[in-house]
Amino acid sequence: MAYSSNFTRASVRRFAAPSVAGESWRDSGPPLIAFVAVAFTLAQLALVRPGMGLGWDETVYVSQVSGHAPAAYFSAPRARGVSLLVAPITSWSSSTALLRVYLAVLSGAALYFALRAWRGLFPGRVLALGGAFFASLWVTVFYGPQAMPNYWVAIGALAATGCFLRAQADSTDRAALWGLAANAALMAWMRPTDAVWTTLPLFVLLVLVRRWRRPLPFLALAGGLAAGALEWVVEAYVAYGGLARRLSDGSQAQGGLGWHLALLDQMRSLGGRALCRPCAGAMPYPLVTAWWFVLPLLAALAAAMAVGRAGRTSRTLVPLACAATAAIPYLFLIGYAAPRFLLPAYALLAIPVADALLHLVTAPDGRRRRIVSVLVALGLVVHLGVQLTVLHGLVERTTADRHTWSRIAADLHRLGLRSPCLLTGEEAIPIAFYAGCSSAATSGNNTNSTAAAIADTARRVPTAHLGTTTGRRPSYTRGWTAYTVEGVRVLVAPKAGERSVASVTGGGGRG
Repeated sequence: MAYSSNFTRASVRRFAAPSVAGESWRDSGPPLIAFVAVAFTLAQLALVRPGMGLGWDETVYVSQVSGHAPAAYFSAPRARGVSLLVAPITSWSSSTALLRVYLAVLSGAALYFALRAWRGLFPGRVLALGGAFFASLWVTVFYGPQAMPNYWVAIGALAATGCFLRAQADSTDRAALWGLAANAALMAWMRPTDAVWTTLPLFVLLVLVRRWRRPLPFLALAGGLAAGALEWVVEAYVAYGGLARRLSDGSQAQGGLGWHLALLDQMRSLGGRALCRPCAGAMPYPLVTAWWFVLPLLAALAAAMAVGRAGRTSRTLVPLACAATAAIPYLFLIGYAAPRFLLPAYALLAIPVADALLHLVTAPDGRRRRIVSVLVALGLVVHLGVQLTVLHGLVERTTADRHTWSRIAADLHRLGLRSPCLLTGEEAIPIAFYAGCSSAATSGNNTNSTAAAIADTARRVPTAHLGTTTGRRPSYTRGWTAYTVEGVRVLVAPKAGERSVASVTGGGGRG
């Protein structure tokens, strides 16, 4: 057995050799995956506009380390990893384009090193194809240059699993141990709960399977997770009333974790819905969701082919198991969907699926191989076309929505809302960031104030409430002046109204 206790050091060294005879990792591996990483970076810059404004969640993370606006309320499920990741740019620049370029380059480099973590476990062409598959998904390209945690959890999961397998095969591979610890920390730094779900199969192997029990990989994995989650745990006691309370509050913010069959919700989101909450409406066209049905079939094929193939069983089944546990909470325990939630699962599936595809198109049966190769090629072309179409539509809609926020912020400035200022109401968090204001809420997942506190603040600094033209006015807005800006009813407290101009250019008039 490849991992038995009597596995000699010489055998371990052979395990680290290329998996396919005649193919040298040093000859083809790095150039191929470097090409994929560079292409991924360029695709982000070309297809996801660097000037696209920040999204709701992005404004929360960026505001924690930005001088452009006060820090937004940081709810219990969030972690500080993204804020620290973007701090080298946002701490001194408010340029969204610069931030996007920085993240696109960083995410491309991260993909390269995550694939390199699998060196010796699979041939270079398998790693390159797996990386290309993961990088071709619209959700990967869309979120690579965004200040969001899910892509980085996916990268950490992919690299950590590769390092884990290498460390298990060669106890003298110190680089693999350090890589395992660092990438486990990266996952926990970004989303601690996702890190636990993703690494669960690794801990099961290390604790319950005798031939996998090695102290150094266990210490590296556990130590990395602990180091990455330390700040989140300390903050739980400092600001959220303890770890149990933070976990409970985080569950409530997600709508209450429990049995929720979210498979259909995730399918609906594949058509280009960044957030599906509530998730209603028609399903996307079958061509849009087809790859989602093909993916588990290819994963099952990879598992079936790996069984009995020398050296391939463990290195195929382990990432498949980690992909399954990474997906469980977002398919069965949460009542809504966002495509980005499944990025770690897609990243872990990518390499085994690529191995299965290459095995199909290189089968010894010449006639069968030609037919399969044509079908696979056609499938990949259609897949790429669908992903590009969905991505284009999402980028168009998202850019338009964020430009609307920017215009509302500009009109608020003309109404007298300038820093220091306060916004409440619908979409107050992102619009407040654009306007350079603080935000407050008296209900919902981002509750951080009371009506009395808002009324008191309104007597001291410019304050406004954002809502629909037909919605009910909060009690604290009695006597505030109403305007209509970009279809949004803006109720402006008297102090701000005294400083406002007579009208709002292009933004509508009094409501």
